Amino acid sequence: MKDDVWSRNEIESPCVKICVVHPEARLCTGCLRSIDEITQWSKMSAERRREIMEDLPSRKGRLTKRRGGRAARLAKD
Repeated sequence: MKDDVWSRNEIESPCVKICVVHPEARLCTGCLRSIDEITQWSKMSAERRREIMEDLPSRKGRLTKRRGGRAARLAKD
């Protein structure tokens, strides 16, 4: 099913509609953009968007598995 709301004539957004910001890397775990990049995306030049798109694959390694949380607290008891 085509999503007309998310389609545009300019360079595509890398958004995959999984919008969760990693607490340490400060990147969206879905598209790997920073909050600033996400909010500025529609105002960026096509060249700047292309630069970011090319850089996104290299950012995947910056996301590490979160440690702690509920499972870690339960394990300590």
